[in-house]
Amino acid sequence: MAKLTLPLTNTQVSNAKPRDKEYSLSDGKGLALRIKTNGTRLWIFNYSRPYTKKRANMSFGVYPELTLADARKERDKSNSLLAQNIDPKQHRDEKIGLQAFAHENTLLRVAEQWHKVKMSKVSVDHAQDIWRSLELHLFPSLGKVPIHKITAPNTINALRPLAAKGSLETVKRQCQRINEIMVYAVNSGLIPVNPLAGIKESFSVPQKKHQPTIKPEELPELMRRLSRANIKLTTRCLIEWELHTMVRPSEAAGAKWDEIDMDKCLWDIPAERMKKRRAHSVPLSPQMLALLDVMSPVSKHREYIFPSDRNPKVSINKQTANMALRRMGYEGKLVAHGLRSLASTVLNEQQFSPDVVEAALAHVDQNGTRGDYNNAVYIEPRRKMMCWWSDYIESAAHGNLGLAHSNKNILRYRQPG
Repeated sequence: MAKLTLPLTNTQVSNAKPRDKEYSLSDGKGLALRIKTNGTRLWIFNYSRPYTKKRANMSFGVYPELTLADARKERDKSNSLLAQNIDPKQHRDEKIGLQAFAHENTLLRVAEQWHKVKMSKVSVDHAQDIWRSLELHLFPSLGKVPIHKITAPNTINALRPLAAKGSLETVKRQCQRINEIMVYAVNSGLIPVNPLAGIKESFSVPQKKHQPTIKPEELPELMRRLSRANIKLTTRCLIEWELHTMVRPSEAAGAKWDEIDMDKCLWDIPAERMKKRRAHSVPLSPQMLALLDVMSPVSKHREYIFPSDRNPKVSINKQTANMALRRMGYEGKLVAHGLRSLASTVLNEQQFSPDVVEAALAHVDQNGTRGDYNNAVYIEPRRKMMCWWSDYIESAAHGNLGLAHSNKNILRYRQPG
């Protein structure tokens, strides 16, 4: 007959004293209190592993931190798992491992992984702007939160101060970016679903604002102010360069001499410097070549066409043109990016092909193949259009000569090829 094990009492457990050798007091159904020689009392669960039937011990915890009643609950849970052929120790270790893994993957850590992928799809400047915005608006309150504990309510609460200030466009961008991070987490197997899919609905929709720009008839006044502005030569050249080339401020500010092909009269901007990570070529008009001639003695021996005044080894800041325009009296009326809108308005009014205008603005066609085709095939139509646009700017500057005009006559315009 099998020996009957009587359940332990609280008195027996509390009175268990250490001996010369380690010993155990059995409570039945695999549970025992092990008393070590140093006085430590451990709850041990002894069981047969599923399938292999090998004996194994599993520690539940130390008495009195874990009471007799709590130890019995742990034993019953383990026996329930064994009835399902689940090893309780392996089950616990896996659960602890998953919890540790989940807590290591904070929003900040997952965002860093996502950002590495994002950087391959956008320009360096845009990637930096994205990260700075996350550091400013989301990481202070949510950065250390495990990704599986990011919820709609805590994310909305983090963005409410921005919404209260009326920065609805910023809120919209933050909603988009954190959703991209959460989708990345889902696809990486870190969380089962994205809980933030609808958070943008908790905020008012921002009114769509176009970049401040001027009307075509106001271009002569811009050229007059530019010719008389108390700004550095490099800054003036940069503004005229942006106006003639129709590129984005960051693309203009970061222009390098080795991107200029004088033989083909082309400025080839590599993909990594473009907003949409697609290489872009700008046909150079005589006026654009004149601007390069102005900058040649200033920076031809350096990497950047428009070097920083304080540190000529780096490019001029992309906000320099905006700051100059504000000093010229255009605050709230015109920004550097608005020069692109001005060019688009004029060229479309002159009935240039919309596809050619869009290609010149480096607006990416949703059809990638078609976009690459347009950029390549439209080079010559764009060359004619860019020359027309530069002539238009020059005519608007009559009496207030731009740098491009004042130097055009000393250049011999080389037709490509």
